[in-house]
Amino acid sequence: MRLYNSVAVFLLGTFALIIPSGYSLGSAMLLIGSLVLLVKRPAMNLSHQDWLIICAVLAYTLVSMLEALWDQQGVSGFDKPIRFLLALPALLMVMAYPPRLSWLWVGLAFGAIGAGGWASWQKLVENAWRATGYTQVIQFGNLSMLMGILCLAGLGWAWLQPRRKSWLTLMLIGAFMGFLGSLFSGSRGGWIGIPFVLLVLYRGYGYSFSKLAKGVVGIGIIVAAATIYAVPQFGVQQRVHQAFDDIANYASGENRSNSVGARFEMWRGASQLILEKPFTGWGSNGYQEGIETLAYNGKINPNVVHYKHPHNEFLDAWAKRGLIGLVVLLALYLIPMRFFSRQLNSPDLELRSLAVAGVLLPVAYIDFGFSQAFLTHNSGVMMFVFWLAVLWGCFSVRTKLN
Repeated sequence: MRLYNSVAVFLLGTFALIIPSGYSLGSAMLLIGSLVLLVKRPAMNLSHQDWLIICAVLAYTLVSMLEALWDQQGVSGFDKPIRFLLALPALLMVMAYPPRLSWLWVGLAFGAIGAGGWASWQKLVENAWRATGYTQVIQFGNLSMLMGILCLAGLGWAWLQPRRKSWLTLMLIGAFMGFLGSLFSGSRGGWIGIPFVLLVLYRGYGYSFSKLAKGVVGIGIIVAAATIYAVPQFGVQQRVHQAFDDIANYASGENRSNSVGARFEMWRGASQLILEKPFTGWGSNGYQEGIETLAYNGKINPNVVHYKHPHNEFLDAWAKRGLIGLVVLLALYLIPMRFFSRQLNSPDLELRSLAVAGVLLPVAYIDFGFSQAFLTHNSGVMMFVFWLAVLWGCFSVRTKLN
């Protein structure tokens, strides 16, 4: 079963973004494999922290299901909440039969390399304006970046391996290609959180380096950022300038339906709806009706009414599920982040690498959530909750062994 889980985790990373719904392959294997737990009934030895993680996922699931019932969304309203629920057997499966970490990290590296390669093909060969992979463009770009970020977390594990240089090279190539996929997608929201990602990486690994090494890395980051901005093929300069132009046009009233302006209008509309029903929320159907009413009354630009969410995870949760919806969303991110962060300075580099990855997962999603309702998409749900299950399962088991 440990080999089975190793293969499932490997596939979860490798095929996540390079085939349609690729993130479901490894997830389905973990879920199906968890049926073994009903037969073998291994001793789980769940800790207080394990239960709090499970409760955070259950709370988010329950509130989302209650919204679907109350809002009369029908069967479709249960689709995404059930995916959170199904990740819990996968979590228990990982804890009962932890996969080999080499399969986890190599799967992430291969997945990031595949995503960056696929984005490069779309951008440079097919001449696409923005690389989209097989999913929505913002989702693809940010998830590609996520995989690149997690590859950087795996550097601590790679350092301990017998063929250290080869493993470090693989993880760094994965990180580069993951970021490349994000750059070619033009998904600007993910770029804003890079300083926070670097802060987490510094907390995890920075103290292990000399001042000279830190200086070299810092200079390298600045040079890389300047190069990426200057080279037109990456499209970063164009996307940044476009963002400033959009803001200027919105402020002057010249154009309130451009990419950035539309988000400002959606945020403004969602904020007004929140003020009307801060505790109960409107539900997804009620939210749409409320936005249409605001547009009809001239309070927001009518061009944004066809969007089903305000392109902000936190406003979306609050507007649709009320204050409790916002609270359970924050718990979903902050509880795991808190527990993972306790081992950011662990002397066990393999455990520390899992801790860094575990912190980076919610940090990245918080960043993504400021400009996109990431958990309203299947890709966003599956990549968050199943990677949380894998990372926490491996982390929890190893913590108990230390």
